[in-house]
Amino acid sequence: MNPEAGVIKRSKAKAIADSMKSGKAIILTGARQTGKTSLLHMLFPDMEDVLFLDGDNFDVQEIFRTLSAERMRAYLGKKKTLIIDEAQRIPDIGLRLKLITDQLPDILLIATGSSSFELANKVNEPLTGRKRDFRLYPLSFSELAQEYGLLAEKRMLPHRLVYGSYPEVVVKQGEEKIILKEISDSYLYKDILSWEQIQKPEKLTRLLQALALQIGSQVSYSELASLCGIDAKTVEKYLNILEQAFIVFRLGSFSRNARNELKNSRKIYFYDNGIRNSVIANFAAMEGRQDAGLLWENYLMSERKKFLDDKGLWVNSYFWRTREQKEIDLIEESDGRLKAFEFKYSQQKTIRPPTSFTKAYPEAEFKAISPANVEDFLFLVSV
Repeated sequence: MNPEAGVIKRSKAKAIADSMKSGKAIILTGARQTGKTSLLHMLFPDMEDVLFLDGDNFDVQEIFRTLSAERMRAYLGKKKTLIIDEAQRIPDIGLRLKLITDQLPDILLIATGSSSFELANKVNEPLTGRKRDFRLYPLSFSELAQEYGLLAEKRMLPHRLVYGSYPEVVVKQGEEKIILKEISDSYLYKDILSWEQIQKPEKLTRLLQALALQIGSQVSYSELASLCGIDAKTVEKYLNILEQAFIVFRLGSFSRNARNELKNSRKIYFYDNGIRNSVIANFAAMEGRQDAGLLWENYLMSERKKFLDDKGLWVNSYFWRTREQKEIDLIEESDGRLKAFEFKYSQQKTIRPPTSFTKAYPEAEFKAISPANVEDFLFLVSV
């Protein structure tokens, strides 16, 4: 753990602390280096009453291979909290966690993982009704604004758009490129390749580069397959892995069956701008960048996901586009209401929604989001 990365208060801390009283296991997922371990040290500052086990260690895996309630009680001694970091590395972890929750009900059990695919698949069925799930992202605009002040964080936007918001990137200014290279090379790629025994990592790298250059654009699996020299099924498989590893996420198209609306289309965004820029080795300053608008769009898409998750809000998210190339960046549907957002990094004139959209959805609210009013979208409002 990097202790400096734990300085900034995480918005998930209160919700996790409240869940400790529920009697259920706590499952915390998120990409490596997003601060899961630091958050746990924040919640348990002295760690005196905690048994902390790292699932990456072979001896820990061996403990769970022949686990019994009596043996785990012996390992715990008088400790009342068991934290298992990178729990997905432990064979049959779901059944092992079930054994602990069933036979050691007085123990607070917390398991973390850097792969939602691996950990969720292994614990969902065994722990049905016995767990609370939380996801940790890189630091959010809201967390940083509360830490440094809203004005200071708005002034940092050009920096965040290039280097992103991984905790160590934020607290170690001047070392951003080195840290991002380490995160992408040593953690993200390494984990993905080991999960699926991918034989040709250069194909995965090429896919990530293609996705990085296509943020904000509709993607075609067949076109990506042609670019990367693999088939469309492999593209979809890799995308599933990248999504479950918290590197990218997909956004589908919105349609209510209007004849000219695009259906079954998708866009793909990165969870962190810094990772996106490291994939294409472009850390040029925002001023003069040809992709400035795309970086703004990617940043707002990923930050909005963090914001809604932190608030515990259930929202369906889409983009909207017609065959005539009329488009809105983000549509949110919740409680029967539609909200439409257009993202502009340099807003020099009033932005209005396409007439075809307002005619089809006259009840929808519309707002353009620029650096001038970004706090309305990511900090000050609930939805």
